[in-house]
Amino acid sequence: MTRRVRRMAIRGIALATLLATVASCGALGGKEQAPPADANSGGPVEKAKITLGVLPILDVASVHVAIKQGFFKAEGLEVDLKVIQGGAAAIPGLVSKELDFTFGNWVSFFAAESKATAKQVDGIKLISDGYQAKPDMFLILANGDSAIKSPADLAGKTIAINTFRNIAELTAKATLEAANVDVNSVKFKEMPFPDMQAAVQNKTVDAAFMVEPFITRAQRAAGQIKVLDAASGPTDNIPIAGYATTGAFAKENPKTVAAFQRAMAKGQAAATDRPTVEPLLVEYAKVDKETAGLVHFGAFPTTLDATRLQRVVQLMQRYGMLDKELDVKPMLIQPSGS
Repeated sequence: MTRRVRRMAIRGIALATLLATVASCGALGGKEQAPPADANSGGPVEKAKITLGVLPILDVASVHVAIKQGFFKAEGLEVDLKVIQGGAAAIPGLVSKELDFTFGNWVSFFAAESKATAKQVDGIKLISDGYQAKPDMFLILANGDSAIKSPADLAGKTIAINTFRNIAELTAKATLEAANVDVNSVKFKEMPFPDMQAAVQNKTVDAAFMVEPFITRAQRAAGQIKVLDAASGPTDNIPIAGYATTGAFAKENPKTVAAFQRAMAKGQAAATDRPTVEPLLVEYAKVDKETAGLVHFGAFPTTLDATRLQRVVQLMQRYGMLDKELDVKPMLIQPSGS
């Protein structure tokens, strides 16, 4: 080795030593140290396998899209779906930790937040919007051969809903009242959405409050007719449902919540594409291909809007579903950058 080459090698070693010393100083707490990671900066989630409560309805299409297209997997999440009857039924599952996240209607979430039970889990936290009303996707149906033809004919009748004191009951009352029907004369009977078509047919109930794809199936298979669009007039474009967890879970698993939100944002955006959703409805909602092709879609919002959700609270107060003021904003956990 020449003397010149030897000098260059020695200088290279010295430079490498200097750089290693600077790097180690930063790692020990100097000014070069990287800032600590927050919930949205990546890294492994705290809980990779999550349990999510869902219903077999069109409203949760975005979840199935997100699973099918690998959005959850890309965020390090494996999703175990658990079928629930409604948002109200999901709240005990959140409190007992049987569910990590759940889909549910806003009425049930707001009602739960107003009760002492929510305080046991640091409150109900809303993490993703899910569904918003459009015409003909929130209907009260009756048999085609019954005497019930208009909203006025529902006075004194029994109407099936999936759970009591939820978005179905709220919007039914609001639109019935707008049609000059005495809502106190109407009786609501609780039953799962898949059972409603048969209940109307065999006259267990006079009418049923249905959502898609059960509306289209009942119209096609049983000739049931629309009596009232519960997403019209005072409830036009009303927010329907979304996804929630508990404050306790969110505090313990911030990266998991953030990962869920990112996957759902992609799923919500993708769910607006009918060709993507229709085959999934055949799979998870158990309807035929033709019915899936005819269902009426609502909207799949991609952002949480406190002002929009506060409208539901105001309706709840009007119809006795909330006995005190409730501010939606503290319930929201906004995704990073929102």
